[in-house]
Amino acid sequence: MKQMRTLGLSLLAMLILQSPLHAQNADVERAIAGAMTALDEFMLHFNSRDMEAWAGTLNYPHVRFASGSVTVWESAEEFAQGATFQRLPRTGWDHSAWLSRDVVMASAGKVHVQTVFQRYNADDEIIGTYESLYIVTLQEGHWGTQARSSLAP
Repeated sequence: MKQMRTLGLSLLAMLILQSPLHAQNADVERAIAGAMTALDEFMLHFNSRDMEAWAGTLNYPHVRFASGSVTVWESAEEFAQGATFQRLPRTGWDHSAWLSRDVVMASAGKVHVQTVFQRYNADDEIIGTYESLYIVTLQEGHWGTQARSSLAP
């Protein structure tokens, strides 16, 4: 009887591991890992103030909802022409960091991440804490932020 139970459990485990649901879960887990790596790169290049590298962490068209407006960039070249690093330091900003990143929806090719981030001045003092939603997508093998909605100014 014990051997039959063990055999039955082994067969059940094999069926689960080979099921489309298990494969789908593995795809979603890979997607979440890819999205989180993309967000790590986003923050790294944002803080380095390298517009071209930062633009490379995005997918296009890229959409941003913030400050009561919607902005769409069609390409990395267009995005890299932005004046973010001329404007933002005037507010006292020196760098930012994620406080939390929680996946709220995920599929094999798209991950929605609810975030909280902080902005800091050069003395590492907090100048603002903001909630946001990032939609990270897989395009031609590249995980990048395709849309973001922020409550930051």
